[in-house]
Amino acid sequence: MGTDVPIDPNKPFLPLRIAVLTVSDTRTLADDRSGDTLVERLSGAGHVLADRAIVTDDRALIAGRLRGWISDPEVDVVLSTGGTGLTGRDVTVEAHRDVYEKEIEAFGTVFTIVSMGKIGTSAVQSRACGGVAGGTYLFALPGSPGACRDAWDEILVHQFDYRHRPCNFAEILPRLEEHLRRK
Repeated sequence: MGTDVPIDPNKPFLPLRIAVLTVSDTRTLADDRSGDTLVERLSGAGHVLADRAIVTDDRALIAGRLRGWISDPEVDVVLSTGGTGLTGRDVTVEAHRDVYEKEIEAFGTVFTIVSMGKIGTSAVQSRACGGVAGGTYLFALPGSPGACRDAWDEILVHQFDYRHRPCNFAEILPRLEEHLRRK
């Protein structure tokens, strides 16, 4: 899907500072394959791992960790993995929406399109989502390494690259809070 992505060679690459949150009742840093996948991908693309954490499937804990990173000027993006499904313990999407100022509705749609090509109609079981709060991008990805690879390789690596044309998330990052400077 994203193989012929136009890159403007006249623009510099600007690394983003990205925090990775794994939502799981059972994972540790030693066996967090999805978190490892995201860290490998973002580092390999030239971005900086700003922080990494694991929290249990608890809506208040997830939202609290997100708010902590939103308030940290050293974090531009938060990628969470896990808790986006349909079971009773899956509350990551609700926690993300508790903190969003604006939701990026098309992210979930595009992720579903990418997933359809990989896992067929099983893609309907994902509730991947994205949004913005406090000048920080937040994305909730499914808990499988494959889904994290798909989201990164097909969508996020391009949108986090300042050189990507015709537009990208990186270039508008400084403007996410411009409404606070007007008056």
